[in-house]
Amino acid sequence: MPALAPELEPGSLLAEHQALLEAARASARAAGLPYAGGVTPPQAWALVQAGAAQLVDVRSGEERKFVGHVPGSQHVAWATGTALTRNPRFVRELEAKVDKTALVLLLCRSGKRSALAAEAAAKAGFTQVFNVLEGFEGELDARQQRGHADGWRFHGLPWQQD
Repeated sequence: MPALAPELEPGSLLAEHQALLEAARASARAAGLPYAGGVTPPQAWALVQAGAAQLVDVRSGEERKFVGHVPGSQHVAWATGTALTRNPRFVRELEAKVDKTALVLLLCRSGKRSALAAEAAAKAGFTQVFNVLEGFEGELDARQQRGHADGWRFHGLPWQQD
């Protein structure tokens, strides 16, 4: 098992958190993912609340401002602007905000961009980077709307809007 985030004392991560991370890692290995794995929004919030992980929102600044964001989350855009142009400085900006050995949870709108960001981070040497499955808003439903079946907000987790 990779080292825990530097701010944690050995053994301070709850057994339930260790178990969910190990399950996520096992699923990621089975799927051939290049990053540590994926966690659901409630699991991500539990890890953040326990002080075990850092949440990094990889959506654009516009999405955070107009759709909402998780209080206390870091922000490093994977893509910017309305055209969502790939941020060529993503890894450098992430390195400036979080340690490469820290337990890092990446959040986007639906879990797709954050998976790409997690892959890039893992290739850059981040050892404990996880994708937050479902994202902030969740997948599109049959009516082409988000937030009715999954996602951070659907689960009633803390968020705010500017």
